[in-house]
Amino acid sequence: MDWGTELWDQFEVLERHTLWGLDLLDRYVKFVKERTEVEQAYAKQLRNLVKKYLPKRPAKDDPESKFSQQQSFMQILQEVNDFAGQRELVAENLSVRVCLELAKYSQEMKQERKMHFQEGRRAQQQLENGFKQLENSKRKFERDCREAEKAAQTAERLDQDINATKADVEKAKQQAHLRSHMAEESKNEYAAQLQRYNRDQAHFYFSQMPQIFDKLQDMDERRATRLGAGYGLLSEAELQVVPIIAKCLEGMKVAADAVDPKNDSQVLIELHKSGFARPGDVEFEDFSQPMNRAPSDSSLGTPSDGRSELRGPGRTRAKRWPFGKKNKHCPPPFSPLGGSLPLALPNGPPSPRSGHDPFAILSEISKSVKPRLASFRSLRGSRGTVVTEDFSHLPPEQQRKRLQQQLEERNRELQKEVDQREALKKMKDVYEKTPQMGDPASLEPRIMETLSNIERLKLEVQKYETWLAEAESRVLSNKGDSLGRHARPPDPPASAPPDDGSNSNVSQDNKECSEEPLSDEGQDAPIYTEFDEDFEEEPVTPIGHCVAIYHFEGSSEGTISMTEGEDLSLMEEDKGDGWTRVRRKEGGEGYVPTSYLRVMLN
Repeated sequence: MDWGTELWDQFEVLERHTLWGLDLLDRYVKFVKERTEVEQAYAKQLRNLVKKYLPKRPAKDDPESKFSQQQSFMQILQEVNDFAGQRELVAENLSVRVCLELAKYSQEMKQERKMHFQEGRRAQQQLENGFKQLENSKRKFERDCREAEKAAQTAERLDQDINATKADVEKAKQQAHLRSHMAEESKNEYAAQLQRYNRDQAHFYFSQMPQIFDKLQDMDERRATRLGAGYGLLSEAELQVVPIIAKCLEGMKVAADAVDPKNDSQVLIELHKSGFARPGDVEFEDFSQPMNRAPSDSSLGTPSDGRSELRGPGRTRAKRWPFGKKNKHCPPPFSPLGGSLPLALPNGPPSPRSGHDPFAILSEISKSVKPRLASFRSLRGSRGTVVTEDFSHLPPEQQRKRLQQQLEERNRELQKEVDQREALKKMKDVYEKTPQMGDPASLEPRIMETLSNIERLKLEVQKYETWLAEAESRVLSNKGDSLGRHARPPDPPASAPPDDGSNSNVSQDNKECSEEPLSDEGQDAPIYTEFDEDFEEEPVTPIGHCVAIYHFEGSSEGTISMTEGEDLSLMEEDKGDGWTRVRRKEGGEGYVPTSYLRVMLN
């Protein structure tokens, strides 16, 4: 079945049908184009959504990235981002394989359709022109016949008329003969024209137009086939990304199954475990017994418990010793690092007393002072926290972990430098054996630089190993302390309290060598009572108040003891060394760890 045979007389119908087919092709192209815009907008919104919920900090700087919940969420975001990429791929395939190709094919079809219908219209015009010529020859033949018949009748009437002359009769006969001859010629011409038109008409309906209609049918069928293939590309573009999208969805499911609450709890412990021991029991304070006073109000000594002597309600007398005797008052031992040596260094054995041998003092100093003092550096943090190179500002457990990380990094850098030095040595040997390859002397600066880096890294490794050993011993000590009792609060700062010559803490500035018996001369305190009022300092106005969060013994030089929950007067803020100067209500001034206080300034 073809159009040329069955639809030989449906030229206008075929014209409308082919136009509709091309219009359908254009509408499908437009539909796919808008579909690609939807896919691109969808993918863009997905990517923006993923970008919105991605963490701002790098994973190595974000402690939350260690939790399985966060890792699963990051994996889901990555899968959604990959899913958005697949939507973009669908849009790209539809745009290239459907929109562009079908739009180009539609233009070609329009040109082909236009050519076929122009050819059909020319054939129709030729047939119409032949029909017009046939009509003209037919009308001429008809007219000539009427004229010939009329001329014959006129000649016959004149021939029968007795009044007509012979000349008139001959003239009428000649005219009738002429008209008859013209009618005969018109008849022949009309017959020839009719024969030609019939031949053209047969060619038009049986050959020319069927061929044109068959071409239109072939064109339309090819267009329909290509359009069907375009329909298939729409689903094929989706099917191409289905496996990857399925992997994305599977990845999301795997991420959901990867959430491990127990592991997250362990990670939280690893991140924030301080290593401090729990606070000990609060000691009982018996206020029912009167406080022990010194034998004399003019006594220059301090009570044996290390607290300053009370000279009045809420008042402390700070004594000057302009001409005190050596065996009466034991000054703090001199430290070769500058300042006075604390009687008890933090995390170390008690310092030697002033009556001991000086070599014993130096021996204790070498055992107690940390080797990092020579390379200690501190930077003020953004929130006022002192960030130290040995991470002593962190809790013991976190300090140990950070030191371990730094030590591993230094070891990796050291191994890298060692490998580089070996490579340079081998290259130098090659240059020495084959001078044409290079100058061995040109490698000397790089070798020296590598050696310098190795020495520097070895020192840093040794430094971090020392700090790590101290931190580990500190953690083990805290663990041992917490086995039989509650854990204690964070350790005080590793550095000694400031050496303030104007400190008004009588119990610390006037600390005596209570372990050694005083001589009889040392018991002669009343001879200085006349100078009590002359050398009394003016009381310093507190700049705020604070509350003790933990109990502190205050066994070091310059420190003061306090109990948990005790209200204290703030005399001097933390200068960045981790110590704060406070005053007790019952008298006595000294330094306590800043981390043990809740401070409120005036």
